Amino acid sequence: QVQLVESGGGLVQAGGSLSLSCVASGPIVYNRYGMAWFRQAPGKEREFVAGISWNTGSTTNYAESVKGRFTISKDNAKNTVYLQMNSLKLEDTAVYYCAADKFGGGRSRNPGVFDYWGQGTQVTVSS
Repeated sequence: QVQLVESGGGLVQAGGSLSLSCVASGPIVYNRYGMAWFRQAPGKEREFVAGISWNTGSTTNYAESVKGRFTISKDNAKNTVYLQMNSLKLEDTAVYYCAADKFGGGRSRNPGVFDYWGQGTQVTVSS
């Protein structure tokens, strides 16, 4: 099965930047994969952050709360999806997860439809 491994989390001051990476391994057998980043803070439900199509172009979509600050991108040759986070705020503190959807084509925002998940990486934003 597909395996996803995130990296790049850490502690950063408000207003600063972090870059997250997600490396995928395993066979690619569907033609409309979507890749996405989700996050979950303590006591909160998991929420969509950003998504991108993997093998149907480069369609992207963003949560309203991060649009203009975060950028999702990919490198198919390296089996990697990235999340560049700028102008970080205290409310961005959460565990960030990489996820893959077999059929979404980069448009899916519901965590219930994603088929594969990484282990998560902690992002903490301080004052």
